[in-house]
Amino acid sequence: MKFRLPSIFPAAALVESEEKKTPVNSNNTVNEEKRMACDGSSAMDTKEEIPSHDQDDSSYKGSITDFQYGVKSAQAALQVWSKPHLIMAYGLIWLLSFIMALSSGINNTLTPYVTSSFQEHSLTATTQVISSMISGLIVLPYAKLLNIWGRPQGFALMVCSMTVGLIMMAGCQNVTTYCAAQVFYSVGSSTIYFTQTIFIADTTSLKNRAFIIAFTASPWIATVWAYGPAAESILNTIGFRWNFGIWAIVIPVVSSPLFGLFYYNYLKAIKVGLIVKPKSNRTFRESCYYYAIEFDVVGLLLICAGLALFLLSFNLYSYQPNQWNSPLIICFLIFGGLLIIAFGIWEKWGAPVTFIPWSLLTDRTVFFTYTMAASLYLAWYLWDSFFYSYLIVVYSLSVSQATYITNIYTIGSTVWSLVMGLIIMYNGRLKWQAFYFGVPITILGVGLMIMFRQPDVNIGFIVMCQIFIAFGGGTLVICEQMTVMAVSSHQFVAAVLSMENMIISIGSAVGSAISGAMWTGIFPAKLAKYLPASALGDIQSIYGSITVQSSYAADSPEKIAINLAYSETQRYMLIAATCMYAITWASVAMWKDVDLKQIKREKGLAF
Repeated sequence: MKFRLPSIFPAAALVESEEKKTPVNSNNTVNEEKRMACDGSSAMDTKEEIPSHDQDDSSYKGSITDFQYGVKSAQAALQVWSKPHLIMAYGLIWLLSFIMALSSGINNTLTPYVTSSFQEHSLTATTQVISSMISGLIVLPYAKLLNIWGRPQGFALMVCSMTVGLIMMAGCQNVTTYCAAQVFYSVGSSTIYFTQTIFIADTTSLKNRAFIIAFTASPWIATVWAYGPAAESILNTIGFRWNFGIWAIVIPVVSSPLFGLFYYNYLKAIKVGLIVKPKSNRTFRESCYYYAIEFDVVGLLLICAGLALFLLSFNLYSYQPNQWNSPLIICFLIFGGLLIIAFGIWEKWGAPVTFIPWSLLTDRTVFFTYTMAASLYLAWYLWDSFFYSYLIVVYSLSVSQATYITNIYTIGSTVWSLVMGLIIMYNGRLKWQAFYFGVPITILGVGLMIMFRQPDVNIGFIVMCQIFIAFGGGTLVICEQMTVMAVSSHQFVAAVLSMENMIISIGSAVGSAISGAMWTGIFPAKLAKYLPASALGDIQSIYGSITVQSSYAADSPEKIAINLAYSETQRYMLIAATCMYAITWASVAMWKDVDLKQIKREKGLAF
């Protein structure tokens, strides 16, 4: 039997030509369909209309030409790729994904111990806020960089960024340096993954793309079993500094073959005349002005400064004498909010070149996919930021055991995304898998965690909840990526994906910021409430270090008090996350019901 979830509205059929994708009404005649395939016009059902976004948009201004040139350059380069080279590229992408998954797993596991080594365990979430925010924002200009400068060069630059971050981690002497290193590392990591996704989008049909994307993420299935014991061994032997130093060597070495393959075919396309490098007679000053306009430096500064001030206020307020009434925190909130508003005004009316066409942002499916992604990741980081520490302290698990539990989501969602890729390949639908299965089972898993977070509850119930959340995540993440690509013209795929990455990173940063604020506001108060009087003098050392928290005997009054403080803090985080998923569910309901099987395969695609 053909697998198809119930559909309330009819699917919008699409035809994808070499230059654009436009919806086709199923009642049109054959001649009308041929005409639409050629000129991109259509007579669409307005209820399920999917705009092509090829119309002139005054808000987008002069950037369309440059963007189209970048897409055409990528398509031209693809013509010289041989089938063996493409297969080799996918294999190298898988290998690089394996190495990056293993390194990021180990490094993330070590983060609480790095911050604790400086007696600043409570700043664990703060490092996530800054790195997530900047790595998300950088993808927007990076997408433009790939189109203007070239993919091999952009890829190499981001490998260098990741390597610099690892070197800084190895030599850091305080949390500030470690936080800066996390930014370089996260920027490199996120943009490398972005480059891989864009390459896959260029070389696959939309119907098969979900499975290929899931396949390149499959190394996580293997690495999650390795980096828990590896992290524990590192802590007990060489220490975290040598770990970062080793990865600073391994990452560039493994990336080099893929860069060589990209660059070889890029030069080959130039040699045969498929890519003509544009020449400019600009002076150095004129070039600086040109690139400042192209990368929207003013807009980037506005949004980075605004988000930095606004989000950091949630983490830093507890360190101020008057907390929320502190002049510094009030200024952060006010000026951060004003800068964010100024960014929107600048992008709408002031920017000569915007990051993304406003016509795309007003598309119903694109807009609500972004709200869905933002709420999904915000809710996740609300409760997950201190979940590992919760397992280590409350359940007295080893590093390996705690890592296995936190990685249930990674394993389950990765395996299930492969299944979803096959379902999408066969079924062609996205909306109803997410609406009827993905969101409800995620809400169920997080909601049950509210009940099972108690210290005396069997750890098996926590595992069950993580499995539910994993199946939900495997459905939602793959549908979220495919939905924005399905309703966008091929020339705008990089734009919508880069904006999606920014939205996800901002959602993650907001979630981590709120989680950090809840932690600094609730956990110390609960410690003061439950700790025996004899231990109140040690409250700062207990609050600041996961190692100190774990050092007390399981039946001691101090450990019981710490467990209760963790449990009650997690309760508030989980309740907030469960409420946030209501936005996720409502956003999915607003998607258009697109049938990917109706999208014709583009010329020149390998898969």
